[in-house]
Amino acid sequence: MLNKIFEMQTELNDYVFRKNKLKDKAGQNLNMQSIVNSVIENKLNVNELPNEWLMNYSKAIQEELIELDEELLWKWWSKDEIDIQNIRVELIDILHFLISAMMCAGLDAEKVFDIYKQKHAINLKRQDTNYKKETKTEDDNRSIS
Repeated sequence: MLNKIFEMQTELNDYVFRKNKLKDKAGQNLNMQSIVNSVIENKLNVNELPNEWLMNYSKAIQEELIELDEELLWKWWSKDEIDIQNIRVELIDILHFLISAMMCAGLDAEKVFDIYKQKHAINLKRQDTNYKKETKTEDDNRSIS
């Protein structure tokens, strides 16, 4: 299913790029593959496509998180109820932009799953070793490939 989500997100992004007549650095029509190719070609400087689109998607994720927060209730004494349907939609909006950002970082569904498994194991190990700020290092994260 994750492969299908990546495929659908690529189609949506390419449609949005085309509809808005967005161009890549060479003046060609922008598409997700041109961003991925920039990662493959190690074009990772500040003015290259991966950074530009990771920034765009990061901002979009932040804005969607704000919309999600606005749906959540913090007054524990209140008798209000959350709008779970809209919350679900906001979470899917976040997923749309997160998948797009993952692609801009050169990830596909298989690589996401592989890195997730590695990071999951690290998180479990951290819990088993009383992980805390005083002993935190990023050494374990650097082992993820």
